[in-house]
Amino acid sequence: MPLHEVFAPTKVAVITGAADGIGRAAAERYASLGMHLLLADIHGERLAALARELVPRAGQRVLTQVVDVARLAEVVALKELAYREFGRVDVLMNNAGTSQPNTAWGDLDAWRRIIEVNLWGVVHGIHAFTGAMVAQGTPALIINTGSKQGITNPPGNPAYNLSKAGVRSASETLQHELRNTPECRVSAHLLVPGYTYTGFTQRKSKPDGAWLPAEVIDYLLAALSRGSFYIICPDNEVSSAEDGRRMRWAAGDLSEDRPPLSRWHPDYQEAYKNS
Repeated sequence: MPLHEVFAPTKVAVITGAADGIGRAAAERYASLGMHLLLADIHGERLAALARELVPRAGQRVLTQVVDVARLAEVVALKELAYREFGRVDVLMNNAGTSQPNTAWGDLDAWRRIIEVNLWGVVHGIHAFTGAMVAQGTPALIINTGSKQGITNPPGNPAYNLSKAGVRSASETLQHELRNTPECRVSAHLLVPGYTYTGFTQRKSKPDGAWLPAEVIDYLLAALSRGSFYIICPDNEVSSAEDGRRMRWAAGDLSEDRPPLSRWHPDYQEAYKNS
């Protein structure tokens, strides 16, 4: 299946969280397609190392900017740099994310930082870039990185789950408004990786169940070619069918008046197993 038309030489991609993991894999793939890149990350040394490793084609440009997406002014400055240097943005990946241990009623500083980066970082990207991208009058994509944890809300990392649930909601609303904006040629998409071997894993070797970030980007590009909004990646442990079962069960907690997170409730283990 042909790639979406924005993935082509001379098109411009802006990627936050570009120094590692899925963001880095996206940068490498987009560079191979001849796209101009503006790569942003809070980790300046890793970002500079990535830029040195990419080998631009003749005329292709790769720029970097150290950005904390939790700070609106820095994201606005990133947008201004993109339009000053390239005059357009064809792909925006609001991908920067973070996680750290937290509990439901403790670790408030962890809650604050996770929400500031994972949720406010996406909101800042949407607010800074969307109007200008719509005004271009050309096909363009806004890709927000969510998480299955923002859909099924598993126990163990509540601040992260909340942040990614917010990304899902913001992305759904964004796409609804874009498709109802006259003559708008921008679309939004929610990337939901499965178990992926990224900087978050902090392991020396890839677990058998995890995908590599490049596999996530392969799946993303194929889904964008189909026009999918929800891009929910399987992995080597969890199939798309199992993802669907988990999401339907989570929704059933509301519609069937079960206890929250009943998938992990001892009274519902057998029912879930047989669902």
